[in-house]
Amino acid sequence: MATETAPKTYTTFKEFWPFYLGEHSHPVNRALHFIGTSFAIGWILAAIANFDPFYILAGLFSGYFFAWIGHFFVEKNRPATFTYPLKSFMGDWVMYFYILTGQIGKELEKIGKK
Repeated sequence: MATETAPKTYTTFKEFWPFYLGEHSHPVNRALHFIGTSFAIGWILAAIANFDPFYILAGLFSGYFFAWIGHFFVEKNRPATFTYPLKSFMGDWVMYFYILTGQIGKELEKIGKK
């Protein structure tokens, strides 16, 4: 019988970032995350403009929907959100910024991925 090892404990986001980025090494997975996060931003702006919290739920749904498609069907791994929810949430926004600014390639090179 196989035993599961306990998940690694990351005390800082700086320690966690290389792991997070490694879980997003496939460009299609990263693109799906970017699309989902972009939709989430749009829904959050709609929530503010319309004073309607329903749009926040739509934002959460769209963000996670695209991301989980990327993990389950493209990257074929388990979303880090299940084990590291807060750090993964932060990681998504950092990755979004690096994709948006064209710096994601440099970050991937730092962890030996491209």
